Amino acid sequence: MESLKNNPFYLKDEDIEWVNSTLNSLSLDEKIGQLFCLIAYSSDEGYLSYLAKGIKVGGIMCRVMDNEEIVKTVSYLQKNSKIPMLISANLEAGGNGVSLSGTKLGSELAIAATNNANYASMLGDICGVEGKASGVNWSFAPIVDIDLNFRNPITNTRTFGSDYKMVRNCGVNYIKSLQNHGLAGCAKHFPGDGVDERDQHLVTSINSLSVEEWDKTYGYIYKSCIDAGVKTIMVGHIMLPNYSKALNPDLKDEDILPATISKEIVSGLLKEKLGFNGLVITDSTTMAGLNIAMERSKLVPLTIAAGCDMFLFTKNLEEDVSYMKKGYIDGIITEERLNDAVTKVLSLKASLGLHKDRMIPTLEKINKVVGAKENKDKAHEVADDSITLVKNIQDVLPINPEKHKKVLFYAIESGEGQMGFSIDTSANSHFIAKLQERGFDVTRFTPKPGFEGMMASSKEIVENYDLIIYSANMATKSNQTVVRIEWAQPMGANVPIYIHSVPTIFISLENPYHLLDVPRVKTYINTYGSTDIILDALIDKLMGKSEFKGVSPVDAFCGKWDTKL
Repeated sequence: MESLKNNPFYLKDEDIEWVNSTLNSLSLDEKIGQLFCLIAYSSDEGYLSYLAKGIKVGGIMCRVMDNEEIVKTVSYLQKNSKIPMLISANLEAGGNGVSLSGTKLGSELAIAATNNANYASMLGDICGVEGKASGVNWSFAPIVDIDLNFRNPITNTRTFGSDYKMVRNCGVNYIKSLQNHGLAGCAKHFPGDGVDERDQHLVTSINSLSVEEWDKTYGYIYKSCIDAGVKTIMVGHIMLPNYSKALNPDLKDEDILPATISKEIVSGLLKEKLGFNGLVITDSTTMAGLNIAMERSKLVPLTIAAGCDMFLFTKNLEEDVSYMKKGYIDGIITEERLNDAVTKVLSLKASLGLHKDRMIPTLEKINKVVGAKENKDKAHEVADDSITLVKNIQDVLPINPEKHKKVLFYAIESGEGQMGFSIDTSANSHFIAKLQERGFDVTRFTPKPGFEGMMASSKEIVENYDLIIYSANMATKSNQTVVRIEWAQPMGANVPIYIHSVPTIFISLENPYHLLDVPRVKTYINTYGSTDIILDALIDKLMGKSEFKGVSPVDAFCGKWDTKL
């Protein structure tokens, strides 16, 4: 208990007394309940009552809702739970991670593209202010993965880029600013995503760095976050084979486990070597990256036995709770480990002052704070400083409706994701409308079917258009394997083949790596987002009313020589 007075909880004697007395008052079932962090989509009282009064879970994660639903959900849970609840949200880019009207300051990659880590402090401030007004006390951010592999479908714009020093600086700044507002930060996804090209939602991914490489990069980042006082760390379903073997030389390849159930990685590396004394939570346990490792009945208790303190989400709630309890009864989870995990949960709550004030939101407060004008103004600032002119080897910018009156607009879009990392599928329509408002005559390209499309006239394009704009709105999202352009039929009808005949600009609103598929495009721009705020800033830059200031935080040329031609 003495360690609770130190980083990151800094509990006082009275707080420790509350933790002790609460722990001693709990039945076995109540201790098991505290290990679970489940999910809330709405204010359905039947479901919320089951969480608060039935399972008596330690916390929930809010999916994005409108303000009224947030207030109803959080208020019900906090008023009806015996022990105050941890209320978390994915506050990765702003208050939009919990509220439909919340401010999206900018993706993490946009923050990095400003080349100014102070914007990460601003991000932490906005997430802290808007999150707290929403009753959120725990942000599942910052993401401190390093985007080392441009083929990775998940890291991408959700990271602070490929420079580990920038990732470290932004992550630390976010944590300090956020936690100043009384919320807990959560550095994720330990031991580090972004090396593999596979998605841990679908398969156990691998961080293949050597011990020395990991220590220099991911290890440096996590140690810095720990020293900065981050209260929680999320562990991913990621293998770290070289470190696993270094810590346990007897391990065979087939015995290496994803970090979430690896005692070597959670207890050995994170807690002992790096000295993390805060709360460790698993990433979503519904992911295949965890579930292909072994049968569910075994892996559920092994997460806690390995050193994790909370279990995020469930596949089947009743089953997983029973697996966890059976794991304790069978000795997989020892009495000491169970009490230690629950102590960490209670200590996090005490460090946030939840035993004194449960941070119950009101509709008046949330409507006043969330999405406030001053925060939207800051989003304009980030957009202006982050949009990046990656490639410009033709004389086309700036554009204007006198010289480039007739515009052929190619909209490239992907479908909306189901798991929270989706795009605004109307962004290209908004883009076209904004160009038309500025005086451009815009035609949206529609491929002609069949033989007619295959025999389309090049002369018709060259003679009728002054400018071609490609706008790719393809965001990374859960449960996909690639973020690549799928060209239209017939025979790639929308491939940029007029680059030598008509001035062509390719703009990526979401994914910074599309040059891989359009290497010979001569003017290429990354915006790292598709909000109206970003589109307005983009058009100002296209028309020369604002300069391009962004610095690419990743290798947008994808390591290919032809993308620079």
